[in-house]
Amino acid sequence: MRKLSLAVAAFALGATAALAEQQFYHTTEGTPLDLDLAKEEGRDTEAVKEFLDTGVNLYVEDPEVLPEGEDLYLTMCSGCHGHYGEGKIGPGLNDAYMSYRSNETDVGLFATIFGGASGQMGPNYSTLTLDEILKVMAWVRHLYVEDPADAVWLTPEQREEFTPFDPDADGGGDSEE
Repeated sequence: MRKLSLAVAAFALGATAALAEQQFYHTTEGTPLDLDLAKEEGRDTEAVKEFLDTGVNLYVEDPEVLPEGEDLYLTMCSGCHGHYGEGKIGPGLNDAYMSYRSNETDVGLFATIFGGASGQMGPNYSTLTLDEILKVMAWVRHLYVEDPADAVWLTPEQREEFTPFDPDADGGGDSEE
């Protein structure tokens, strides 16, 4: 009887550990993503480890990381999604409407950036490291212009302090002097 109890406990611990890891699925195909395709560099940062375990992006609203996220976004994403996520040939990213509902969560947004989606949105696992993807995601989330109460990716604490993005205050926009 004791051996059976130990076996059940070991199974339960293994099942719990397996549930702790995030599962990532292709945004439009629904197939599992192979994270082994990612670049070797940028896999072992604290932020990547935390994200892969919990789905929480430590870089969201981190002022130390946002400038690099912005640079990566401007290089890799703004041509289609606009400088401020307003949308161009690709959908807007700075409001509550998401072309793919899964992008409301950081796990979903990660899957879209990593594995691509439909149209011209190809996979970015060969051009960005896992760490860089998290930084781009942080910048995309920073560009949000609507009510923080609708930003499901923000923690309750972040919602309290979040200020919607204003391109004019950031030095951009088309305001005249």
